[in-house]
Amino acid sequence: MKILLIRFSSIGDIVLTSAVVRCVFFQVSKAEIHFVTKKGFESILSFNPYIYKIHLLDESGLSLLIKDLKKENFDLVIDLHNNMRSHIIGMFLWKRLVRFNKLNFAKWLIVALKINILPQKHLVDRYFEQLKDYNINNDQKGLDYFINPEVPLPYELKQLTYCVLSIGGQHKTKRLPSNKIVELVNSLKISIVIVGGSADAEDANRIMKETEHNHIINFCGKASLHESARIIESSSFVITHDTGMMHIAAALKKHIVSIWGNTIPEFGMYPYFGNSIENYDKSRIFEVNGLSCRPCSKIGFEKCPKGHFDCMNLQDVYTIASYCNGL
Repeated sequence: MKILLIRFSSIGDIVLTSAVVRCVFFQVSKAEIHFVTKKGFESILSFNPYIYKIHLLDESGLSLLIKDLKKENFDLVIDLHNNMRSHIIGMFLWKRLVRFNKLNFAKWLIVALKINILPQKHLVDRYFEQLKDYNINNDQKGLDYFINPEVPLPYELKQLTYCVLSIGGQHKTKRLPSNKIVELVNSLKISIVIVGGSADAEDANRIMKETEHNHIINFCGKASLHESARIIESSSFVITHDTGMMHIAAALKKHIVSIWGNTIPEFGMYPYFGNSIENYDKSRIFEVNGLSCRPCSKIGFEKCPKGHFDCMNLQDVYTIASYCNGL
């Protein structure tokens, strides 16, 4: 049975589909799994042993992609992205289709009117609710992330006990301001390794310049995604915002300390471990509750719409550090 999964972006969202990929592979007899994503995210899937073939949306455009997909003659299409482009693919393939309900109206209600009718379920569990008619069930083993086996742990980290501090985030309203991160770093007792993308390098350099911590290593903008995952894999725990690195850390079964700004866990994308007992207490969420303006977006902004940025500026970094120092 040839099955196509669609999720174009981004890092965390693609990692969250990994449970579906695994369960389809093991629960659908002789399943041949194909996956459509954007070219820039191919590396997330490249080493997944359950995926037979990756199809890429790139500069050649949607028409050529659809032409190639039609040649495969799929039996089932699972659309986990549910946007205009995925709708067009589903329309032209004309196959049995499962399309994920993103609950956009419910998200709008809580953002615009602060009325919460969102289900108290993780997004991954909602994926499986829509697949039950195909006898694809959640095995409750959490997420997967397969690191390139040729990527080593950096030499300077091999004998080091450290935590990872992931400072990135696609939108600034998801990220602690640099001065708050410096306060947090100065209060930690463990060695720290900073990871993030090239866009975060300036903030990382500012943190390195201003911190009083005597053992902090900066890999921000210097490590690839798989290198960052390898660094996370060997860490004691991970401090992160609501970002893709948080979901990679969950897939690697690390203890996660997540710090939330304008977004909220109720959107259903908090760290996911399935229901395994050994991972039950591996997630601790820190957020500023009681703010009338939160959530202000289901994604984020470049700056606080209200100007005060209380969802991050009021974070008690000393409480966060105290918790981390007890791990």
